Formats: sequence, C-alpha cells, structure tokens
Amino acid sequence: MADRLVDPDESPRRVLDLTLRLTQRSVSSEFKGTALGRLWSLINPLATIAVFALIFGVVFRGGVEPGRNSGIDSFALWIGIGVICWNFLSSGVMNAMNALVSNSGLLTKVYFPRQVLVYSAVAALVVDFLFEMVVLLLITVVVGGPKVLLMVPALVVVTALTALFSIGLGMILSIATVYFRDISHLWQIFNQVWMYASGVVFSLTMLDDVQNRLFDMGWSINGRPIPVTTIFRLNPAETFLEAFRSCLYDYALPSPWVSLACLLWGVGTYAVGITFFKRHSARIVEEL
Repeated sequence: MADRLVDPDESPRRVLDLTLRLTQRSVSSEFKGTALGRLWSLINPLATIAVFALIFGVVFRGGVEPGRNSGIDSFALWIGIGVICWNFLSSGVMNAMNALVSNSGLLTKVYFPRQVLVYSAVAALVVDFLFEMVVLLLITVVVGGPKVLLMVPALVVVTALTALFSIGLGMILSIATVYFRDISHLWQIFNQVWMYASGVVFSLTMLDDVQNRLFDMGWSINGRPIPVTTIFRLNPAETFLEAFRSCLYDYALPSPWVSLACLLWGVGTYAVGITFFKRHSARIVEEL
C-alpha cells in the first residue's frame, strides 16, 4: 500500500494536469546537459533517413513506386517516413509498458492516478515526434512541393490515433510487466520481428511477388494463393504506417478503409487498455 494518500482525485481534469506536469518534466530533462539540446530532435531523423537509405537503397537496391499526387521518387524519403513513424509507435508502446516499473519508487510512496505515468510516457514522445515531423515536412516540401502542407490536419489525426494505440497496448503490457518482468525482454525480441512485419523497409507490392512465388511452388489454400498481402494488412502498425506515407509521400488522404482501420485500432485498443488498466492497477503497488 502507498505510505500516504496525497490526492485521491481521479477526475479528467486532475489526470490531465498531472499528465502535463510529468510530460513537461520528461521533455525538459531529455536533452539536459547536452551541447546541442533540442537540436538532437532534428538531427536524429536526418541520420535515421541517411542510414536506412544507404543500407536498403544502395546496398540492397530497394525501390518504390513514385508518389501518386506528389510525383516524389525517393526511396530514401519513403523508408525514412516508415522508420521514423515506426519508432514513434514502437517507442510509445515500450515506454508505456515500462512506465509503472520505472516509477516504482514514486508509486510506493504517494497515491495519484496511475494511468498518468503511461499517458506522460507517450505524450513526451509525441513532442519529440512533432519535431521530427517538421523535418519530414520540410524535406517533402523541397522534394515534392508545398502541397504536402495541406495534409497537416490529417497527419495530426493519424498521430493522435497512433498515440492512442500505443497508450492502450502499453497499458495492458504495463500491468503484465509488473507481475512478469520477463515480458519486457520478450517484447524487445518481438519488436524486431514486428518491425519487419510492418512494411517499414519494403513495400507491399513486394509481397505480391512473394505470394505469386509461393503459389508457383505449390503453396495454396483450396487452390488459391495464400493471401500474404492481406495477412500483413491486418497488422495495425502497417496500417498506421500506410496512413502516414499516404499523407507525406503521396500527398493524399488515407483511403477510407485505412482511415477506418486506424480509427478502430486507435480508439478500440485504448478502450480495451484503459478498462484493463483500471481493473488491475489497484494492486500493483504490492507487486512493486
């Protein structure tokens, strides 16, 4: 049990206030003591794009179709969008998952709405992601023109839904991690597989070729090709990445099906996550 009761108020206003305070603390301390400070938020995405473009664009000679409305024909930018947006999603889940264990000292001393730790862990990443998004927008403006700025409202919505998904999944995993600490290590292994299964470094058109080759080799279901592409599209991370790329690379709104899928994955996962969290978070202090 907590040593003392500080504030039992779990009203939405109180939760929001604590979340903003913890987020501000995380953001202000992130680059504390570094020479470049917040500039690292701009340098990191540029370095990420350069490294992945070199490995998968030059060494492995990857490529994608030009953007539908933008005319952009840059594999470096395409893969950079995927990597940066994937890092936002996966880091959000990881940070949310470890939010309770990382703050065990605070949880055992004072009482406050525990979900704010998960909220603030993801909210701090949203701040970093916004800086990275500015870099991506500037690059796309230079490469494909300023019409990408019309996609900013859609990008805000997709970012919010991605954050909701990360929070919801992170809430479930954060409770599980309190009771089974091995989950955090297992998730790191799963996360690597999940990245490659999300189309971060290859387009879904490549999966069509894989599907056809498997069929030619005799792999089929009732005489029909195995729906490899369809299976991959059931991955929520792939859906969110497709929405981001549609806005930033194609200069187009995500298709109605992708938009609906993002909405269902984001809101649905959050609803399940917060319900699970509130049901099981009351006894976590005893396990910490």
